[in-house]
Amino acid sequence: MSEKLAPEKRHSFFQGSQKVFEWDQTLDEVNVYITLPPNVPSKLFYCKIQSKHVEVGIKGNPPYLNHDLSCPVKTDSSFWTLEDDTMHITLQKREKGQTWSSPIGGQGQLDPYSADLEQKRLMLQRFQEENPGFDFSQAQFSGGCPDPRTFMGGIKSD
Repeated sequence: MSEKLAPEKRHSFFQGSQKVFEWDQTLDEVNVYITLPPNVPSKLFYCKIQSKHVEVGIKGNPPYLNHDLSCPVKTDSSFWTLEDDTMHITLQKREKGQTWSSPIGGQGQLDPYSADLEQKRLMLQRFQEENPGFDFSQAQFSGGCPDPRTFMGGIKSD
């Protein structure tokens, strides 16, 4: 049932008319998807993930992405993979349940409506995780949605 509360679609960040990356999030992680240029050997791509910074590029060239993250991550459980023509970066949130408005600080922030929808989806994902026998996929909030990270004493540590 928890897959029903998975991200329905990815958010896209554009610089002008160029799509820089797509992203989505769960209670635990933020996933960034970068379309790779064709005809470049996969061994030339690199990604450096630091607690508050990410750098992505092709060895021997200026970085494609070299930015501070919106929020800190756990570097020991964050990683990247190459899947077909896409680099998939998985950033493990340092604060489980925190709603990110963008992976990159000050860049491509979600509009208030989309940010509210993300917070509601993460709150329902939290309810589902804490109550595995129930289906929250059709649940709705009337009024404002509480912060999934702090609601009713916060998220229990693993």
